[in-house]
Amino acid sequence: MLNLPRWRVILCVAAIVFGLVFTLPNLLPAKVAADLPGWVPHQRLNLGLDLQGGSLLLLEVDTQALKAERLANIIEDVERTLHDQKVAFTSPVQTNGQISLRITDPSQVQAARDALQKLAQPVANGGGRDISVLTAPDQHLILALSDQAVAADTSHAVQQSIEIIRRRIDALGTREPSIAPQGTNRIVVEAPGESDPERLKSVIGQTAKLTFQLVDESVTPQDIAQGRPIPPESVVIPSQDSLTPTYLVKRRATVSGEMLTNAQMSFNGQTGQPVVVIRFNGQGSRRWGDATSQNVGKRFAIVLDNKVLSAPVIREPILGGSCEISGNFTTETANDLAVLLNAGALPAPLKFVQQTTVGAELGADSVKAGALSGIIAIALIGTFMILAYGVVFGGFAIIGLLSNMTMILGAMSLTGATLTLPGIAGLILTIAMAVDANVLIFERIRDEERAGRKPLMAIETGFTRATVSIMDANITTLIAALILFTFGAGPVKGFAWTLSIGVLTSVFAALFLTRMFVALWYRSNRSKTLPI
Repeated sequence: MLNLPRWRVILCVAAIVFGLVFTLPNLLPAKVAADLPGWVPHQRLNLGLDLQGGSLLLLEVDTQALKAERLANIIEDVERTLHDQKVAFTSPVQTNGQISLRITDPSQVQAARDALQKLAQPVANGGGRDISVLTAPDQHLILALSDQAVAADTSHAVQQSIEIIRRRIDALGTREPSIAPQGTNRIVVEAPGESDPERLKSVIGQTAKLTFQLVDESVTPQDIAQGRPIPPESVVIPSQDSLTPTYLVKRRATVSGEMLTNAQMSFNGQTGQPVVVIRFNGQGSRRWGDATSQNVGKRFAIVLDNKVLSAPVIREPILGGSCEISGNFTTETANDLAVLLNAGALPAPLKFVQQTTVGAELGADSVKAGALSGIIAIALIGTFMILAYGVVFGGFAIIGLLSNMTMILGAMSLTGATLTLPGIAGLILTIAMAVDANVLIFERIRDEERAGRKPLMAIETGFTRATVSIMDANITTLIAALILFTFGAGPVKGFAWTLSIGVLTSVFAALFLTRMFVALWYRSNRSKTLPI
């Protein structure tokens, strides 16, 4: 008697029910699926960019700006270190990607060099130190970033940018964006369903570095225009308001965007204009309260990406840990700014290298073509199986194949996988692979029956001996799919994920479902010969 324990029957029935239940929402119109009872799963397959339409952007991290910001931070460390060592020096300047400064006293050059060399840190996973300190003529010291440090900073910036971009796009409501690195300093963004690439670019590309800096009113804009020197601790920043083209502000920020806990769009209670209300963390609240308490009557510049949004006068101390940003916003631009601030600032500016828009009509055509090719593949394979192995065994193969397809779609819906055009190719390839397993089993059963074995023994031996070949073939395919998933990107990952799920469900369908169907048929029929 064929071995058919109860647990195997329960497992097979559960797998079939699982496939049907989780595939059902994908077969219904979106409105009908949304009206299903709460206990019915509502997860649907996410369609990729090539099936749904949307925007594809290729971005590049501005490594020069990243390097310049890193050098600017090093300048602050240099000044603090030399002041601590009581070494007299001229103001450090950036020239040709390096920091140059002159030590006033020749006898202190070596001491200054030794002190600055202590600023160098090991480069993670790269070997060597991140900063080199060299002596130059006329008591000059030159500090430069090593190539390993630049590469490590770029890699970190790419990974950090990917997470920030993902948070920004998710906040816009775009489902399942694909964001992946390309090369050493590029990022590929696929946003299915996003029909406005320009808005996507404005949200992704803005650095969103927010700072609050005191306005330096010791020099007027007119004096600056006439060439009057500005204090070394201040800097001129362009303005976006209508009051003045530039502002002179203190270099050191009192509060920065890293101290924000929340930002949301609101409306000003007096003017009704859209504004962005932000809240600070504990450190930011203390700094904001101290700064506004000590500078009542003075102006504070709200600086976003090196441009002054507004510079209001501090009327009274603000101790609640919150602030309201205004700047001629519309409702949409205020909401976008809140999204940017909540997601965090990019570590470096991003340059748009390529932009591609895929229309929804093209995606719909791809879905129809993919569905049609799948139906044709199932029909042709089903016809072949019936002609080759008869109505009974061929029918078992077709039922197992359809169950396999529902299990694949159900598993992909449950895991929130994204179906792409290569993923449809993976589904069709899985159909052929699933039938291969049935062909191996049925051919082994035929061989055993021709060798004179009785139907029961032919079936048992056929399944047993075919199992080894089926496992070998599918394990090698699964390994290849995992390699593609690990090292691939975008559509390649979609293909690999679909293929991986298909391999597992195909093995289950062949060795469990088909075996159960054959066993139940034989127990009820007790045929002396096999119709195969």
